[in-house]
Amino acid sequence: MKVTIDIAGAELYRAIKVEAARSDRSVRDIVEEALTEWLERREDAEDAASARAALDEYAREGGSAAEEFFSSLAAEVQAGYGDR
Repeated sequence: MKVTIDIAGAELYRAIKVEAARSDRSVRDIVEEALTEWLERREDAEDAASARAALDEYAREGGSAAEEFFSSLAAEVQAGYGDR
């Protein structure tokens, strides 16, 4: 898909052109890579925020650490079956 981007700063465009020439790539490749990395960083930030929110909700609802949960589960199983 084609898109036209107006880069207002001449210095920015020159820097992109220099990087493209230095790395033997096109300006299109440089811009595409930059946009891809930007979108991935945003998605990672959203994922991290969602994970923090889920952990906060879990803590508010009285959740326990996995180690604590499995220890209590093992104790319940032990109490139910005893030493065999």
